[in-house]
Amino acid sequence: MSFSSEIKQEIAYNELKDCCKKAELCALVEATAALSMRDGKWGLLINTENPTTAKRIMQLLKDIYAPKTDLLRYKKSSLKKNNVYSLRVLDKGVEILEDLSLYDHGLLAHPRASFLSKDCCARAYLAGAFIASGSCNSYRKSDYHLEISANSLELAQFIQKLLKRFNLEAKIVKRRKKEIVYLKKADAISDFLRLSGAHEALMNFENARISRDFKNSLTRLDNCEIANEEKLIKKASEQIRDIKLIKEKGYYENLDEKLKEACELRLAFEDHSLQELTIMYEKKYGKIISKSGLKHRLDKIKAFAIKIREKEDEKNARNNG
Repeated sequence: MSFSSEIKQEIAYNELKDCCKKAELCALVEATAALSMRDGKWGLLINTENPTTAKRIMQLLKDIYAPKTDLLRYKKSSLKKNNVYSLRVLDKGVEILEDLSLYDHGLLAHPRASFLSKDCCARAYLAGAFIASGSCNSYRKSDYHLEISANSLELAQFIQKLLKRFNLEAKIVKRRKKEIVYLKKADAISDFLRLSGAHEALMNFENARISRDFKNSLTRLDNCEIANEEKLIKKASEQIRDIKLIKEKGYYENLDEKLKEACELRLAFEDHSLQELTIMYEKKYGKIISKSGLKHRLDKIKAFAIKIREKEDEKNARNNG
């Protein structure tokens, strides 16, 4: 079962107050139903490929309105051949739509704001919208994405505004003939799962996110340590090369005692960091030296080696000329 299906199934089992049942049913009907005429009477024709959606609609209709219904299941003729659940509401079609704030001398793009004045009803409506046309990437993926599709831009903007009421900043994008309202931030998706009553899905999502973030943090630390180690090795190699050059060219005795101490320390402890060298310096010479003090000496050795190389280059250039 996909993560989206898990969320929908969990939401569909939530117990709701009467006002919230209507709000959730409103979103479900809005996404799946159309008015149909049969035997001179207006009814509703509800089509969905999701059995959870079909079951939830039937349950809520029965609890609130107890209309006459007829349920058919058939397979699509397309390549996927998915099951389609077709629910006919044979009576009370217009009355149900009016009561759900979806009809006023014609179908409305979305319910009136007053219909969802209570926060609990607004949450139930959003939960219903997700059951009807929502999806969410698996919590096992790091690409966080939750969306609800809408049949019109007006409805998409209504859902977007409703999400903003709960401090969820959603965006809208057009995909084929649908308007998609989506959330990309992990915190926003967590908040949506919480407000829609998908608490078990929320726990799975958060556990996976915490585990992934922890592993990413460890990886960043490991990468940082590796980078620091590589810098240390490179720096130490350059310092050792400079010291060996000074000795090879016969300039070592020209160095003062402090610089000689730094040279001998670096040659004795080739893989030590600057901090570690200060500790070894105290043990070897019985004197305390700071990191900046030792660095200053090593920098003077480097500058001296650079001058030797420049002299050698000039000498070679004269000989070649």
